[in-house]
Amino acid sequence: MGRGRPSRETVYARLEAGVEELNTRLGGLPSPDESQFIWSDIWHLEAHHSTALEGNTLVLREVEALLDKGRAVGAKPLKEYMEVQGYGQAAQWVYSQALEPSHWHTGDLISVYEVRTIHSVAMTPVWGVAPHPDATEREAPGNFREHDIHPFDGGMTPPSWPLVPAQLDGWVQRVNDHSEVLHSRRTSRPWPEELAAIHNEFECIHPFIDGNGRTGRLALNLLLVRLGYPPVVILKQHRAQYLSAMERADTGDYGPLGELLARAMYDNLNRFIVPNLAGPARLVPLAALVNKDFTLSALRQAAQRGRLEAYQGADGIWRSSRKAVDAYQRTKGQRRA
Repeated sequence: MGRGRPSRETVYARLEAGVEELNTRLGGLPSPDESQFIWSDIWHLEAHHSTALEGNTLVLREVEALLDKGRAVGAKPLKEYMEVQGYGQAAQWVYSQALEPSHWHTGDLISVYEVRTIHSVAMTPVWGVAPHPDATEREAPGNFREHDIHPFDGGMTPPSWPLVPAQLDGWVQRVNDHSEVLHSRRTSRPWPEELAAIHNEFECIHPFIDGNGRTGRLALNLLLVRLGYPPVVILKQHRAQYLSAMERADTGDYGPLGELLARAMYDNLNRFIVPNLAGPARLVPLAALVNKDFTLSALRQAAQRGRLEAYQGADGIWRSSRKAVDAYQRTKGQRRA
């Protein structure tokens, strides 16, 4: 553990407190219609990083131009633009379906139909220009694989393809059977690790010939948002950590993956959701108030020295408001003058 890096238990406790505050004090996750800019920021970041985990080289500026304006900025291969476009469309579908489900939705956390729809929406654009070289027509986007998968680097071997439909049915059933427990967060192990086990089990089934990582992360975010939790964005710079955590999860150790997911949820909560819901005068963790002028360390030092109006809660987290930080910034400017 690096110096100053909070422990896994601390991360879990902070996330629990943050989710509780989101759902009790701030009214829960807003719908895309209520806070389009929140979901737009998450949408851009997720489309960029989730496709980058699979090798896509578009930078965030190119992703934003493609998703917002339909413009292919740069000179990357067409396949890469289609990967991002497909993922962006699938993410939009996931968030709208999670928060404002269609009339056919049964109330379950997830269905096989939704998993197949996510895969179809995410993979159809790239399939049109670069289909998987070994795929048959029956393995097109939204359809299960009819090939066996070689063992992964860590040694885990996905099930033989005839077993895929039954195994995915079983995964969906287990998730839905645990709906109440996941909602209450009263799980037998830390609830981020329950989510890690769910995510890992899907990836172990590997139901499609291609696009399982993207589909699995989108399916996880569908579950998270329906549960009232922030969605996760696994950053591309955490790729090695993510793959290592997945390998550990293959052996039944869900701690590293649970911690990675918890940190990602907590980051999204503080970066996008809470500041926009709380407004300028509401107290939020200092991490949500970091800007180009003040690092988290600088804000914490100012708070501890009484220069920034803030308080330290029982959970050990310093909280302040955007209004207080703006006032502190003006004071700093006056001192320099």
